[in-house]
Amino acid sequence: MGRRRGSPVNTLFAWVRRQSMKVKTFLAVTTVLCSLVALKLLIKDQNHFFVASEAIHAAGILVLIYKLTTQKTCSGLSLKTQELTAIFLAVRLCCSFFMEGDIHTVLDFATLVSTVWVIYMIRFKLKSTYIVELDNMAIYYMLVPSAVLALLIHPYTLHSLISRILWAFCVYLESVSVLPQLRLMQNAKMVEPFTAHYVFALGVARFLGCAHWIIQVYDTAGKYLFLLGSGYFWLPMVLLSEIVQTFILADFCYYYIKSVVNGQLLMSLPPV
Repeated sequence: MGRRRGSPVNTLFAWVRRQSMKVKTFLAVTTVLCSLVALKLLIKDQNHFFVASEAIHAAGILVLIYKLTTQKTCSGLSLKTQELTAIFLAVRLCCSFFMEGDIHTVLDFATLVSTVWVIYMIRFKLKSTYIVELDNMAIYYMLVPSAVLALLIHPYTLHSLISRILWAFCVYLESVSVLPQLRLMQNAKMVEPFTAHYVFALGVARFLGCAHWIIQVYDTAGKYLFLLGSGYFWLPMVLLSEIVQTFILADFCYYYIKSVVNGQLLMSLPPV
């Protein structure tokens, strides 16, 4: 009941599953390239990529808030991912006040407040439903490498050194902050709908952020990566961070779309 097995989309997914890994890789690359071309043609102001990315992230947090308030359970959510998210948002917000102070600052503030509320609910109000055994990835695996990279590779601008290092830290930390959530879901094998919606929103947000950098690099024939005054390695590292985030979430997004197309309420992940 509820599954549209004969639909064209299901037929397409079944055909894709039967293909070799080379064909699947080719189809994935082609889909990404077509999406990038469409975004380039449809969106003229590339700043809108970041605004949309931050807005979608905020929408994902709102999905979690709805889950926590209606279902009264935080089962399936990683507290560590939420804490890492709060850390990089707080750092980015502090930097934004001095380095940007625009719509991005407002969106970051709204997302940070919502994330702190989610952390409060998991730690105190719904603590009995939090499965700590599944959320078993130590956060220092993300914090320490991000801090070391920020000290070594950061932008060279007119802002203070500490602001530049902190900005780099939040960029690197954001790229890996979702890992504890993915680890928890892999441990649980099943993902309930609201958690899946949240992680998918993160995947879409990261793709838009990555698309901005790729299109910028394309438009400048690669020169954008090495802008004078930005640090020779800084912009390439930002692009690499965006690509890492996108690839981390790409596999999950595939199984999410597959589950939605099949009409499945619960999403299952394949074994590692």
